[in-house]
Amino acid sequence: MFSLRTLLFTPGNDSRKGEKAFTTGADAVILDLEDAVAPSQKEAARLTIRQTLGRPRPVPVFVRTNSAQSPHILHDLQAVVDLPLQGLMLAKAESAEDVCRVDWLLGLLEQEHGLPVGGIKLIPFVESARGIARAEEIAAAPRVFCLAFGGNDYAMDLGVSFSPEGDELFYARCRLVVASRSAGIDPPLDTVNPDFRDIPALAADARRAQKLGFQGKLVIHPAQVAPVNEVFTPCAEEISWAQKVVEAFARAEAAGSGVIQVEGRMVELPIVRRAEKLLAAARARKTPGKGNE
Repeated sequence: MFSLRTLLFTPGNDSRKGEKAFTTGADAVILDLEDAVAPSQKEAARLTIRQTLGRPRPVPVFVRTNSAQSPHILHDLQAVVDLPLQGLMLAKAESAEDVCRVDWLLGLLEQEHGLPVGGIKLIPFVESARGIARAEEIAAAPRVFCLAFGGNDYAMDLGVSFSPEGDELFYARCRLVVASRSAGIDPPLDTVNPDFRDIPALAADARRAQKLGFQGKLVIHPAQVAPVNEVFTPCAEEISWAQKVVEAFARAEAAGSGVIQVEGRMVELPIVRRAEKLLAAARARKTPGKGNE
């Protein structure tokens, strides 16, 4: 689809916060029907979301539904299937069976509304040890275009503390990145950082995820948007290096060579492909470097 650096959560039943979310600079907004909404407010939240999406929005919108095992899932899908969404985030995904159940329900609802079957894409939210253990099958399930990591719930499931250093999340993060690449889907989205006041810690956490291969990060407060966008936006030095690599390789390829050196570093095709992707991402953002959003 497209690169997502930041996806901002906002409660589905709070129209004021929803309106503000669209002005924060986040790459996408997630209207939440799950944890942010009490059971007694689920139906009101569905109605609010329909009102919120009754007119065009400046950024892509996702809705986080309740889990496939929840009694709320059918009503969630019925409420949003015909809305102008980029996709759905499926809470507490623990198996391919969970995803397939939602795929089946969505297919029936798409047919009922005269919509293309399979058109609504899914982001399974993996947030438990069981989900991490089955990351490969979840990534390969129908409709999935990327995975999202729920690190807070994952740490709680393991019985460990969610730390600023993030050591307890390392295995799960790696597992999601590898599972995504193996399934041929987009890179995953990293977990939210619950302390929205500690921006340096947030930036460090985002850099760890970016280095491991995540495409972006989920955020819960407008103050987190700009710092995370900066981390996941190619800087001027990275763009300059990528341009040199692509141009040098093109010259070498025209001369019949497949291996070159750029500024003393060996460059082969995989590095060239990475440089091409970086330049494509920079062009999509229309920014020559960090800080120029």
